[in-house]
Amino acid sequence: MFEPVQLRTFLAVAQTLSFTQAARRLELRQSTVSQHVRRLEEVAGCRLFLRDTHGVELTEDGEAMLGFARTILAANERAAGFFAGTRLRGRLRFGVSEDFVLTRLPEILAAFRQEHPEVDLELTVELSGILHRMLDAGQLDLCLAKRSGPDGPGQLVYQDTLVWIGSERLRLDPRRPVPLIVFPAPGITRARALEVLERQGRTWRVVCTSASLSGLVAAARAGLGVMAHARSLVPAGLVRLPPRAAGLPELGGVDFVLLHGAPRGAAQEASAALSRALLAAGDTLHRPLEA
Repeated sequence: MFEPVQLRTFLAVAQTLSFTQAARRLELRQSTVSQHVRRLEEVAGCRLFLRDTHGVELTEDGEAMLGFARTILAANERAAGFFAGTRLRGRLRFGVSEDFVLTRLPEILAAFRQEHPEVDLELTVELSGILHRMLDAGQLDLCLAKRSGPDGPGQLVYQDTLVWIGSERLRLDPRRPVPLIVFPAPGITRARALEVLERQGRTWRVVCTSASLSGLVAAARAGLGVMAHARSLVPAGLVRLPPRAAGLPELGGVDFVLLHGAPRGAAQEASAALSRALLAAGDTLHRPLEA
């Protein structure tokens, strides 16, 4: 038998590729996380992770366990709801960063809606900075967004690296200002791009501003300039520019987190259920949709 608590711990490690980060997400001691994974490996009869001083990596069996873990936890959630005799209902205001527009998030939300048809889900797609403000103002119950730094608020879904991306045909002249394609302020990715360029003393100019990821991608595909974006979410038709291409500096890491508001009653239960669904399926958010 695979224990749900061990499967949740396994998913947290698989999605963060860090026992330390998984412990923070689950609010457990790191030794407890290691114990859960070890017991799950004993039951499965195989290694699920390769661990060394450089980091954590899923084995082939670990990759296979991802799908099984999500299925088992989803079935467990349905069974618990059925025998509890209660159906989730109420209004749930959910905000999501533009970064996830072209990912498999719609599939996760569709499954949640099918599972909880009486929940009135209101979706807001915005910049991460705006979502933070809306949550603080009590306009959202839950949001999935970037945070500005590793010590910021939020429940870690997964960590990524920001990279420079653009058209495969794009060629930058290191003697000229960097042509930037950016979200408007207060975009977190925009702020990071400007910060690292100014720290390096590199001049820049904005060639396209759009609050829509689709708009930015269209400009990048047209070869207008470069944009900073999460490495695992590079849209189809764009490529990661080679490290140090035309003198571009490293952008550093970024955390995607769940941020909880202060919902009450039915909204609180719906928020918790959607949080569990997003955390269980978090690794599928690394998979951009095909063009």
